[in-house]
Amino acid sequence: MTTLILSLLLQAAPVRPVATYSIVARDPQTGQMGVAVQSHWFSVGSMVSWAEAGVGAVATQSFVDPAYGPLGLDLMRAGKSAPEALRALLVTDAQQEVRQVGMVDAKGGLATHTGDMCIPEAGGQTGDNYAVQANLMHRETVWPAMARAFEQATGDLAERMLAALDAAEAEGGDIRGRQSAALIVVGPEASGRPWADRVFDLRIEDHPDPLGELRRLITIQRAYNHMTAGDDCLAIQDWACAEREYGAARRLQPDNAEMSFWYAVALATGGKLDMARPLFSQAYAADSRWRELVSRLPGVKQLPDDPALLQDILSIP
Repeated sequence: MTTLILSLLLQAAPVRPVATYSIVARDPQTGQMGVAVQSHWFSVGSMVSWAEAGVGAVATQSFVDPAYGPLGLDLMRAGKSAPEALRALLVTDAQQEVRQVGMVDAKGGLATHTGDMCIPEAGGQTGDNYAVQANLMHRETVWPAMARAFEQATGDLAERMLAALDAAEAEGGDIRGRQSAALIVVGPEASGRPWADRVFDLRIEDHPDPLGELRRLITIQRAYNHMTAGDDCLAIQDWACAEREYGAARRLQPDNAEMSFWYAVALATGGKLDMARPLFSQAYAADSRWRELVSRLPGVKQLPDDPALLQDILSIP
């Protein structure tokens, strides 16, 4: 990509800043990479957060130019490190003094930039496998608090990035308040199926408590990740695997009728109808149409073609 093309792409800036705190990070154990962000700006995730499996992650904010996201990923995909990619974008950007950007690459390279004209309090820092940045903050302690929280947190990458966002909010966060949030986590290698490479891809567009809502949705997403794995097991008729994955999903979301239903199907198919009964009953109580769905499953090999078993399941109150 030539300097001229980069310069032409990095022209426009919005008339108002996207006041934001964000983290880009990599998990050295799993190779996962991600971005987490919160802002007093509608749909912050649609502009700020970018990530691609096997390539890297970018947060572009302040007087945001969203082009830093795809262009940064393009450069890292072509072999540039995060610092090299960020330098290449900044040198061609006539408005770099109002930009704020964080980048991480698949090898753990890190870069952050805060232009001199970003609205105070504004700053950023890098650490072991992460970069944090914030602008238009209530206090200059926000991004150091984010760094400490990420370093001290346990759990997977999503949980640790959430801890960083919580720490920012605890320090006062955006001087204007809060409105939206987003979190993306991608896998360590590209599979050729981008939709399958995203472990999390969640956005809170407008909410009085965006971080609380983001955490709620992440728990649901964890459950549905197990559901997807269970579906894959079901497709190859590995009932023990399906039972394990659906069971894990239901433990995360015990009141979700969908998860109870498919866990029950896996149990019943594996000869554990007594364990399945209360789960079928829960689904039927939520919506009577789950009972109708049971009748359709033997014909597509999602339940054994056993009339006695089918009748037994349908008779569950």
